[in-house]
Amino acid sequence: MKKTSLFIGLCLCVLACHASAAKTTVVRSIAELQAAIGNALPGDIILLQKGVYTTTDDILVNKAGTAEKPITIGAQSPGGVEITGAGGFRIVSPASHITITGFTFTHASDKAKMEPGTTFCRWTRNVFQTTGEGNYLTIMGSDHQVDYNTFQHKRSLGKFIGVRGTGKQIAERLWIHHNYFVDFTKQSGNGAEAFQFGLSGYSLSSSNSIVEYNLFEQCEGENELISVKASAVTLRYNTIRDCKAQFTLRHGNFCKVYGNYFTLTPGLRIFGDDHIIFSNYFEKCKPAINIGNGGAEVADGAPLTSHDRPDRVLIAFNTLVDNEENITRTIRPNGIGSTFITLAYNIIQGGGEAVSIQGPLYLEPSFKGNIIFQTKGPGQLPDSGFVQADPKLARDKAGIYHLQKGSPAIGAARENFPAVIADLDGQPRISPLDAGADQVSAKPVTVKMLKPGDVGPLADGAIFKKRAR
Repeated sequence: MKKTSLFIGLCLCVLACHASAAKTTVVRSIAELQAAIGNALPGDIILLQKGVYTTTDDILVNKAGTAEKPITIGAQSPGGVEITGAGGFRIVSPASHITITGFTFTHASDKAKMEPGTTFCRWTRNVFQTTGEGNYLTIMGSDHQVDYNTFQHKRSLGKFIGVRGTGKQIAERLWIHHNYFVDFTKQSGNGAEAFQFGLSGYSLSSSNSIVEYNLFEQCEGENELISVKASAVTLRYNTIRDCKAQFTLRHGNFCKVYGNYFTLTPGLRIFGDDHIIFSNYFEKCKPAINIGNGGAEVADGAPLTSHDRPDRVLIAFNTLVDNEENITRTIRPNGIGSTFITLAYNIIQGGGEAVSIQGPLYLEPSFKGNIIFQTKGPGQLPDSGFVQADPKLARDKAGIYHLQKGSPAIGAARENFPAVIADLDGQPRISPLDAGADQVSAKPVTVKMLKPGDVGPLADGAIFKKRAR
């Protein structure tokens, strides 16, 4: 099946699942589209005929569908409708259960929005390439889904996606998955992350959102690629490849980062408290994991904009291979370091020192069960916190290092880590746990390093997994 036919078929499936007893309206202009939206009832499907349409203002969506009967706004020929001009879809309260699908957006940036008070809306199988400074898509409401879209070719300040909220509360229960983020050129100045989840003012509010199965390639923008400035966000099973910017837990607490693949990128940087980092794979990164050297302590009243000292962070069961720098903490003028950091049962093979810590010594660290092999020494990893041994890693058909029979990593962890629930293949972690990101298992492999064909509008959805909290 040709990719274009597949794209059309997939988008039609999105429409068909809501078509029963629904009114379908085909429109041929932006004016007709706006009028049809204004008259829409739950279950209605509004299709814009193939073509290029120029807007002079935003397309306002303020109607509410239901879970059983969402309102669908789509391209009659998925992938064959381009919206350019001064405005985009602006979804405003009380809009709910709206699906937008099949479009290519080349209109002005900062015009595609889900505003406060909106709920349960979905952007699926669209291509975003908006123009000028600003975000391609801004999310302020809760319970929204953004899936199987491509965000591409950004040349100015702003984000591919910016997540905000209302007051001091970040948007809640978002599900952002199977999107392709590609080609964001270097920018001068701050505010050019590929994906920014929150701002410092939202950082102490919990989002309980999931960001998973997304692919980032050739994205630079600024020094931060993914910037999380909120609490209780799970980021899992994403692939970050050949990007010159860093995945940063910048503000906030209680985030989970697991099952992600990092190659040829500055890896993961950590600030804030009580994060859990496990089952991630790092290859040829510089560094792989950077533990922030705190500039202040938010829990003691420091401004939310501070580089909050990392406290009580678990970094365990990760695999690091051939990274120029492995686990680091860098100098900060008047830095106050990090406290109660646990480095446990990681595999560190090749590259620089296993652990390079600059600045104040850790307060009450825990180092246990790490396996290092062919690095430039353990660095600041104490003798009690590691063994020197060949972990017997070998590449699989996809080129990813996995454990082989006879590895000393197999069954290495006899203690309980209840938060460590899955490995890099999506297989369940069952005691005794294996060191590193891979758990030797006969269970089905449900996760892989992503390629462009696995994400975006043309993906067939075969690797889609039911949302799990």
